[in-house]
Amino acid sequence: MPVKAITSQADYQSILSAAGPTKLVVVDFTAAWCGPCQTIKPIFEKLSNTYRHVVFVKVDVDEFQEVAAVAGVTAMPTFQFFKASKKIAEMKGANPAQLETLIKQHQGPVEEGGAGSAAPLVAGHSDVSEQITLNQVDCLNQQTANHVRNALKSDDTYLESDVDEQLIISVPFNQAIKLHSLRIIPKDIAHAPKTVKLYVNKLHLGFDEADSVEETQTITLTEKDYEGNGLISLRFVKFQNVTSVILFVEDNLGDEETTQIKQLVFIGSSLDGTDMSALKKVEHDH
Repeated sequence: MPVKAITSQADYQSILSAAGPTKLVVVDFTAAWCGPCQTIKPIFEKLSNTYRHVVFVKVDVDEFQEVAAVAGVTAMPTFQFFKASKKIAEMKGANPAQLETLIKQHQGPVEEGGAGSAAPLVAGHSDVSEQITLNQVDCLNQQTANHVRNALKSDDTYLESDVDEQLIISVPFNQAIKLHSLRIIPKDIAHAPKTVKLYVNKLHLGFDEADSVEETQTITLTEKDYEGNGLISLRFVKFQNVTSVILFVEDNLGDEETTQIKQLVFIGSSLDGTDMSALKKVEHDH
């Protein structure tokens, strides 16, 4: 979740009051002339992407002197932690380790939802859908109407394969991602993916290459994997610096002619890195 820069004192109060009783709000009181403030700024932004169930707010103390005065801020940077509009903790100075420790201590429950995820997420990780470069997502052997973009939305649309049951889904991210797990929500269990091969940081893969290129991980799914809110765990050590991932769906649980995916959710955390959205993808045909 991006850091919110307040636009007025009323905006600041609205952000605090809008947060529920268990939602943590972290406020960074900062100044452009403050060296330590600028040093910790990118770390604060990175934490906002890692702990996306927490609200991160920035207050420029020169622009909003009254807000800082009411908050009792006398030194920069100062970080204040709120729940239900009440201050529960404070940290002065630019100490990244202490800042993250306080966030972990007070973060509260990781919410269900986000960009369509219905699964409870792992602490420190969240749905990273906002980091997907949507205009470069591609899928081989997809139907024209039931295309891959449908699988990245939380509605009744879905992705369906075309001439057979196989799919190759290419998902680039606009910055480096630590990928912890994924969740495949099927349209129905018979058409749900069974064997899925994942390839990390490989921009292109055709069906003729899929059997000859070594995959990062192969997942064999059963009906039980689709029950409840279960996450499909990945070998985390192999998914530490992901700028793109390809999913090769080989078959489905019911040996149906086509495979259907209602929603595909990637769960992880973002890293500081190069914006990958400018990379050009090469089109491949089935």
